[in-house]
Formats: sequence, structure tokens, C-alpha cells
Amino acid sequence: MTTPTPTHERNLDTQYGGGPLTWETVSQAVAEDVQKMETAVFLGTVRPDGRPHSAAIGAFWTDGEIFVVSGPGTRKSRNLAANPHCTLSVRTSVGDVIFEGTAARVTDAPTLERVAAGARDGGWPAQVEGEAVTAPYSAQSAGPPPWWVYRITYDTVFGVATSEPFGATRWSFTAT
Repeated sequence: MTTPTPTHERNLDTQYGGGPLTWETVSQAVAEDVQKMETAVFLGTVRPDGRPHSAAIGAFWTDGEIFVVSGPGTRKSRNLAANPHCTLSVRTSVGDVIFEGTAARVTDAPTLERVAAGARDGGWPAQVEGEAVTAPYSAQSAGPPPWWVYRITYDTVFGVATSEPFGATRWSFTAT
């Protein structure tokens, strides 16, 4: 899959004149930064009672798609089972990028292997085991292995630059 193309772009920086960011610049920064251990990535989910939940998470940009991993017993996985709507927030070298969309568990072997290969390229020794991934270690918040893989299908993305010339942009995507 190639990186999705926005169907609509809106400049949000009407106050300071930084202008819009380009999707090409932002998506490239996500691709380069999301798998680095020092990159802050947070998944926002909705609890069954409607309250928000946010947790640091491991994420991977593979062939233009975003994937996250989470243990089946974690709050974030339980939330996604009840309500797939979520956000994914990433601090990149360009700025802050927030994806809004839904998460769906991935169980097919070819996709799991693509994600695991991307994880290994990023330094995490993930292996496919059944319908999940395992590794000798993970973040403490991931829960014990095996870890489920979720694909984030985004319909809206916000980018806010953190350095000159600054700028802020909202992109919309249409599902294909």
C-alpha cells in the first residue's frame, strides 16, 4: 500500500502566518520517526463508560499504514474491543501529528509479518506467533506477550509544526 492521499486540506494557522504544512513532509516524518524508541507515541481510546484513556504505545508505519501493538488484557485493547474509535498522537521531527480514526485487530499472517519485519528494522526483535507478535521484551504498559497488532485507519490528521516556519494543517481522507 502507498501512503494515502488527502482528499481535503485546511490551513489552521490563520493567526501567525506559518501557512499549511505539506502532507508529504508530515507523512515522511511519521515514517522516519514513529518506530524510534525516543519518539513519543500515545494511543487515545474510549472507556466503556465514555471516559477517555491515553497510553504510550509502540507504533509502526509500514507501507503507508499505521499499526500499534497491545496486550489483549490491557485497558487500551479492552477499550478498542468495545469501541474502535481512537487517536494516535506522534511527536515527529517536523512537529506533532494526531491521527483520528478506528483501530482493527490484524490476524492475517502476511500483514503480521510485514509489521514484525518493520519492527525488527527499527530495532525491536518481534516475531509472529499465531495471530500475534512476541519478542524478548516490550514496554511495561504493553502487558505480557503475545501482543495483538491493530491497524489504525485514519480519516483525519492534524499536523502542528514545532519549528519555523511553523504552521498547522488538517487533512481529511476518504476510505477506499
